[in-house]
Amino acid sequence: MTPDAPADVRPPGHILVVDDDPALRALLSEYLGENELRVTAVASGREMNAVFDQEAIDLVVLDLRLPGEDGLQLARALRERATVPIVLLTGKAEEADRVMGLELGADDYVTKPFSPRELLARIRAVLRRYQVQTDLPARDDKRRAYRFASWELNLRTRKLVDPAGEKHDLSNGEFSMLAAFCGAPQRVLSRDQLLGLSRLHNAEVYDRTIDVQILRLRRKIEADPSRPQLIVTERGAGYCFSVPVETLY
Repeated sequence: MTPDAPADVRPPGHILVVDDDPALRALLSEYLGENELRVTAVASGREMNAVFDQEAIDLVVLDLRLPGEDGLQLARALRERATVPIVLLTGKAEEADRVMGLELGADDYVTKPFSPRELLARIRAVLRRYQVQTDLPARDDKRRAYRFASWELNLRTRKLVDPAGEKHDLSNGEFSMLAAFCGAPQRVLSRDQLLGLSRLHNAEVYDRTIDVQILRLRRKIEADPSRPQLIVTERGAGYCFSVPVETLY
């Protein structure tokens, strides 16, 4: 196979492929390797954990349907032990599992059968997004925090503090998205604007990332996520952070 033109991601990234199909593991190892990615491929959750104990991993490609194993549980365990990005491999009929996987913290998914080129594009997009977030310096202006509806988003520690004073961890994507909303309150923001403000780039590949991050944020800050009052959907236009925001210095 001929390598695709490299994207603006710093090679090599170390990709861990977890799939029980030996032919698919061989195909992805070859194709991703030809495109300047280092690949380790394993067949089970046990082998996956063994690799994590020995290696630094930049992204995991995880099959949700491993024989005798719960792919969603593996995704949950991955998210609990590390902030490593996760791309799920799913079947066409597994919509409920895809949604649950994204809610558990996976970053994207590819539906089988898929082309290696599509998977490569999604891997690069996820790595690029995480690279941008990792490279971001701490907010270098004098802003310390945003306060809204008795919540507080600390820009230095990247912690979310609820009205009772309890601190909550945020993923990079959740923090970037909430900071974008707080920086432009009570305005309708399109997906393109949110991608730019949150620095979650590559809208073609990551349009649905907006919805995933907003879903996660609603589960954390809304009294009833099914009837959101803070992050409001404006049909056909985008989203609006509906409450005033105070900037703390």
